[in-house]
Amino acid sequence: MKRMFLVLLSLLSLGACMSVTAQPHAYRGSLLHFTDDPTRDPAAQHYLDDGLLIIADGKVVGAKPFAEASAAELALPRTDYRGKLLLPGFIDTHIHFPQTEMVAAYGEQLLEWLNTYTFPTERKFADPDYAARRASFFIDELLRNGTTTALVFATVHPASVDALFAAADAKRMRLIAGKVLMDRNAPDYLTDTAESGYRQSQALIAKWHHHNRLLYAVTPRFAPTSSPDQLAAAGKLFHETPELYLHTHLSENQNEIAWVKSLFPEREGYLDVYDHYGLTGPRAVFAHGIHLEAKEQQTLADSGSAVAFCPTSNLFLGSGLFRLHPLKTAGVRVGLGTDIGAGTSFSLLQTLNEGYKVQQLQGEKLSAAEGLYQATLGGARALYLEDKLGNFLPGKEADFVVLDWAATPLQQLRQENSRDLADRLFALMMLGDERNVAATYVDGRQVFGPAPR
Repeated sequence: MKRMFLVLLSLLSLGACMSVTAQPHAYRGSLLHFTDDPTRDPAAQHYLDDGLLIIADGKVVGAKPFAEASAAELALPRTDYRGKLLLPGFIDTHIHFPQTEMVAAYGEQLLEWLNTYTFPTERKFADPDYAARRASFFIDELLRNGTTTALVFATVHPASVDALFAAADAKRMRLIAGKVLMDRNAPDYLTDTAESGYRQSQALIAKWHHHNRLLYAVTPRFAPTSSPDQLAAAGKLFHETPELYLHTHLSENQNEIAWVKSLFPEREGYLDVYDHYGLTGPRAVFAHGIHLEAKEQQTLADSGSAVAFCPTSNLFLGSGLFRLHPLKTAGVRVGLGTDIGAGTSFSLLQTLNEGYKVQQLQGEKLSAAEGLYQATLGGARALYLEDKLGNFLPGKEADFVVLDWAATPLQQLRQENSRDLADRLFALMMLGDERNVAATYVDGRQVFGPAPR
C-alpha cells in the first residue's frame, strides 16, 4: 500500500504534501474554481466539464481533466458526480447564529428591529443548553446550503460562543466567531462591562483560537453599544494575540450613522471611531458599509480591512444599495454575507440573486463568474484565508460543495435552453438555492447529503 502512495505522488508531480498513511479519493464531475477575480483576469476562471478532483488527508492534491488522469489516479477510489458541478465551499463573511429563529421578522428598520426582535431573542442564549441546540441547528443549516466557512456573531454570553465552536468543531469546520461586546445602549440583560468583556474574551480566545480549524473574532456589536473604554479594550484584544479577527458593523443605516456621530462628536465619522481605537487592519471585517464616504473607503483599503456585502439584509431592512464595484476599484476587500437574521436566506446563491438586483438598481452588473468568485475565493481573501481556502489548487483545504444544475422543473427547462456556460451559471445563480446542494464536504469528509453511489 505504501508503494502505491509513493507511485501516485510521483505521477501527480504536484508538489503537494500528503501523508502516505492517508487514503486518496477522487471525485468526478464538472469542476469550477477561480485563481483570481475574473473581472480583472477572465483567464482566472477555470472550468472542466469532465474533471477529476483528488483529495487526500483533508487537502486538495489536484484537479485536472478526467481524460488526462493517470493510471494511478484512475485506480483511486472514486465518487461519481457526473452531471453535477463541484465548487469550493461557500464562504459567508457575516452572519448571526442567535438570530436564526427570528428570520423574516416583520416591519422594522435597523435600530427598531434590534430593539423589537433581536435583543429579546438573544436573551435566551444565556442558557447553555438552549445555545447548544440552536448552534447545532445553525451549523447544519450552513452545511445544507453549501457554506463551509463563516464569520459569525454569537451573543454577549460566553456560553453562546462555546456552543457554536463546539458544534462547528464536531464537523471539523473552519469557523470564525466571538463573544459580542456591548456595555451601553442595550438592555441590562445583554450588557457586559469593558472589564468583563475583555476578561471573558481573553478566556474564550485561549480556549478556541486556533483550536483545530477554529479562529476567534473580537466582536463589538457596533460603535453605539460600546463605550470608549470598551472600544479601547477591544482594540487591545485585537492586537495582543496573533491572527485574531475583528468583526462588527459599519454604516448600514442613515439613522445609525447619525447616532454614531452624536455619540462620538470628536471623531471625523463612523469608521474613524473604529480606526481611532485600533479596530481597522488585516482581518478586520465590517458588515454592510453601504453609506461610506470617500475617505472611509480609502481608510478601509489602506488598512487592509474588508467589508461584507449583505444584499438580502440590506433590502429587507431598507438600508440602502451597496456600491460593490466602487469599493473593489478603491482596493477594498469584499466578501459576501447572508446576515441571518435580517438576511432572509442561508443560501449564498440566493444572496447573489439579490446582489445582482442591487447592482442593477445602480446601473451596474454582477456576472455569475464574479458572483461565484465572491462566494468562494473572494470571501477567502476578505478573511485572509486565501492560502487555505477558496479554490482547488494543490494544498488547499478540501472544503467543497456539489451542486445540481437543476433542482426544479423550471430550472431544468432554463438549463436546457441556456446558450453557453456563462448563461448556465447565471441561471444557477439566479434560480438556485439550498435545493441545488447535493452534497457538502468539509475537511475532505462528506457532512451533508445522501451517501454517493
